Amino acid sequence: MSTKEYINTLHAPEAIGTYSQAVKVGNTVYLSGQIPLVPETMTMVDGGIVEQATQVFKNLSAVADASGGSLNNAAKVNISLTDLSVFAQVNEVMAKFFTEPYPARACVQVAALPRGAMIEVEVILAL
Repeated sequence: MSTKEYINTLHAPEAIGTYSQAVKVGNTVYLSGQIPLVPETMTMVDGGIVEQATQVFKNLSAVADASGGSLNNAAKVNISLTDLSVFAQVNEVMAKFFTEPYPARACVQVAALPRGAMIEVEVILAL
C-alpha cells in the first residue's frame, strides 16, 4: 500500500483552493495546475503569454524540485490555454524548461482560467 506525501514549497504560489501543490504516491508525483502567480506576492505576473508561460514553468519547476525531482522527470504535461493561437509561443517557452526526450503532452483551449490567466499547466512526474 502506497502512502501519500504532500509536497509544499514557498518557492511556488500557495494553493488558492482545496488542493495541495503536489502529491507524491510511490515514484509518481502529481503536480497541481499552476497559473502565472508570483509566489512572493500571489499576484499575476505582468506581461503577455511568454511572461505568463515562463512564470508557470518556474512555479512547476519549484514544486518538482521540492518533490525530489525536476521537470525533466515529467511523464505527462497538460496545458490549458484561453487562446490556442499562442501555442507556438508556449512551445518556445516550454523548450527552455525541458530537455529531449520530451514528455507526453496535451493542450486544450478553455473558456476561462482562474484569476484571468491565459495559461494553466499541470504535470505528472515519474521519479
